[in-house]
Amino acid sequence: MHWHRYWPESLLLFVVVALEGWNIYATSATTTPAIGAGWTAQRKLATRERIRELWYHGFDNYMTHAFPLDELTPLSCSGQGPDWANLNNIASNDVAGNFSLTLIDVLDTFVILDDRQGFATAVKNVVDSVSFDVNTRPQVFETTIRVLGGLLSGHIYANQTGQPFFLPWYRDELLVLAHDLGKRLLPAFSTPTGLPYARINLRHGLLRGETLETCTAGAGSLILEFATLSRLTGDDRFEKAAFKAFFALWNRKSDIGLVGNTINTWTGDWTPPEITGIGAGIDSFYEYALKWYIMSGESEFLDVWDDSYASIMRYSRATDGFWYRNVNMKNGDTAYYSVDSLSAFWPGLQVLAGDVQNAIKLHMMYYNLWRRHSGLPEVFDTNFKRATSFQYPLRPEFIESTWYLYRATRDPFYLEVGERILFDIITRSKVDCGLCGIQDLRTNKRDDRMESFALSETLKYLFLLFDEENPLHSDDSNYVFTTEGHILTLGRDNLKPVPPARRKMRKIVNHQCPAYEPYSEPHKLRGLVQGVRSRGDVEYSRELVGIQPSDLDKTFWSADGWCEQPKVDLFTYDFILAPNGHVVPEDLSPSIVKIAPIAEGYMINNASGVRTHIVKRLDGKGYDIRRLGHYTVRPGQIVFINDTTLFVDHSSNATLDDINVLRDPDVLLRLHTDIVDPLFDVVDAGSPADSKDAFVIGYTSFFGGDASVRPPSTQQRLRLSHTEALPVYRVESNLLGCEPYEQSYQDSVLLAYRGDCTFLQKLLMGKDAGAAAVLVVSDEDVGINPTANLDEVTEAGNVADVVLLVLTREAGNIVEEMFSLAEKQGLGQLMVSLDPEGRAETAESIQETDTAKAARILYLNGHPLLNTRLLV
Repeated sequence: MHWHRYWPESLLLFVVVALEGWNIYATSATTTPAIGAGWTAQRKLATRERIRELWYHGFDNYMTHAFPLDELTPLSCSGQGPDWANLNNIASNDVAGNFSLTLIDVLDTFVILDDRQGFATAVKNVVDSVSFDVNTRPQVFETTIRVLGGLLSGHIYANQTGQPFFLPWYRDELLVLAHDLGKRLLPAFSTPTGLPYARINLRHGLLRGETLETCTAGAGSLILEFATLSRLTGDDRFEKAAFKAFFALWNRKSDIGLVGNTINTWTGDWTPPEITGIGAGIDSFYEYALKWYIMSGESEFLDVWDDSYASIMRYSRATDGFWYRNVNMKNGDTAYYSVDSLSAFWPGLQVLAGDVQNAIKLHMMYYNLWRRHSGLPEVFDTNFKRATSFQYPLRPEFIESTWYLYRATRDPFYLEVGERILFDIITRSKVDCGLCGIQDLRTNKRDDRMESFALSETLKYLFLLFDEENPLHSDDSNYVFTTEGHILTLGRDNLKPVPPARRKMRKIVNHQCPAYEPYSEPHKLRGLVQGVRSRGDVEYSRELVGIQPSDLDKTFWSADGWCEQPKVDLFTYDFILAPNGHVVPEDLSPSIVKIAPIAEGYMINNASGVRTHIVKRLDGKGYDIRRLGHYTVRPGQIVFINDTTLFVDHSSNATLDDINVLRDPDVLLRLHTDIVDPLFDVVDAGSPADSKDAFVIGYTSFFGGDASVRPPSTQQRLRLSHTEALPVYRVESNLLGCEPYEQSYQDSVLLAYRGDCTFLQKLLMGKDAGAAAVLVVSDEDVGINPTANLDEVTEAGNVADVVLLVLTREAGNIVEEMFSLAEKQGLGQLMVSLDPEGRAETAESIQETDTAKAARILYLNGHPLLNTRLLV
């Protein structure tokens, strides 16, 4: 053997074996080569080309050793189709239907790879060799997503003019095959519920004794492929069947908005133990709700996504915001402390929906699982922190989510994740005749099987991660990736007009468009931002998986760092509305006098006893009302509040005569620096706080002193006024203002930040320190008018001489920059007073913001409800 040719590789192998013994796949981020080096364009291209080479290694071996069979068996350098000897072998026969599965499944991957000749050759091979007149019994779901989806995606590219993959000789042959396959699958829907049987014989149809049980994903994840087939052929039977099956599941959801995992197709009853989650058996149901809305614009599917996501985030998401548990569909109680590898798709779907921050958290968990095992085990027990099923059949879900997160954040951390994945796949799965799955990640025992999704999804998403200039990344159309990674889209001619009834009911669908905000340390000035690795919860997610920190992890540690234990707000809340903070019984059927449906949404004339369900917005700007009593509030609809009894003054000195006197929702604050020496009367013109004065809006609380500007009254005169400026202090040891202050701040104003305790508690801490006012910087860009229960205010005692005002995050940034400017350039003490003009409307010429208008919305326990409007 010519050892000198392989000296570098041999040396590396020797070092690894010496360090790790036989377990060469031990957990360590250092197994990834070149981590920490800059991600130049050349490095990305080089990595992309390694993935291309790996993909063709798998595909070429399939064509050489397996075609026209369904799958490659890479260890035996052969191929396999259905298990004819054991027809009950569903692990093989559910996907292998004797129809050249792998070739069909990878058709549009040639588009991603920009291989036009390869695409043309593959289409011709499918046309010449594939027939669905076969005596096999595959699963309806697997055949739909792998085969029907592959044919439709291939047809779209082969048939569409004006793009490089158009084939002049092509005459709809793939669409004809898809139509034939669709007709062979249709008999599976012949049930009283419309839910399809799980399997069907492609030649003989339904067989006697076919099982009646199916999973939610299998029955409810057909709408993308079936509806696309209908739109392209004009045969609407497929779309109608998939539509009926989808809503047959959704209409059987529990009272808390969750669907189960398995169901009887004949009776429509959920099958015990009635468990639900985001993983195997249910995953793509949610995915297809969102993606069909993106493709078609049909708002019913957006409604399903919105409602189901809110329920998942309320009941399935763990209290720390990182895990998603399997729970009982009827009461939300935790059933199992385990997660499966299929649920790793969820962060990608969250990105597509706009919830990037929650996607980052969950993805960190799967990344640590990958680091620990050099692959993603099929099942992991989060309670005992150990895998219980160690297979890794080259599944794509984690890589798919990594691609979505990189496109959303452009954080090079995700490129490092992708490089680690590539290294492990090459090291563990590449053999002479292709790529194989792993039966046991502990020993690297390999499986003699290359699943078709390894080429149609896993390496496709990995290639896209490093292919910055891929045309898909600049495509703003309605295309989506199916759950099998096929690209589907509908042209304008294939979109249905909105029915008049729906247009009347839903005049507008209001989309949230959240923008990703890179991580920066709390309460620090704007400027340099940090990547995902610098987040305060990175170490927490690592500890949850039970993995030791690597040397690379430690390089991101700092003396000022910390391990943040997350405290997550509930995603949804239910309130029984009532005036004066009293407890009232729920009105189970509010009359039209109380809640009146109107063209724009709903009018609340009497809120007493109305159950209100609010859901957190994905853009982080607040909450929306989703339900009022038995009414459902949809995106774009507005809830108008016309009940004056909700807004009363709860100050401890309020009398019955004053109880209906309303406070102004906001005041205008003037900030300036008290310059000590005229010689230093200079400012930094490049700073947003580039003058001696700055004006910000302060949102009033409905307790404590009333800072509203109004004619003289008998109420106690406030120390914070428009006639005299007071000094502002930020206490570094008590930034949240929830602890007693160590010294007196008599007749001063304290700056605190939202979190850890109530607004009323922050006010009381300030009062005990002698402060005249407390300014609380919010973590949101919308105004908040804090409230408190009457009992709490009464217990607090007389707080009428201390003012609490809330600043938006944007206003807080201005205050922080003025602090910094004063400290850096010696400009003296930061001072604040009420602006003589009073109301915040005068600030619109100073601050180009709609915040003042947004203030006329309802707040529940400090939560701004953005789809409300106050008429009182």
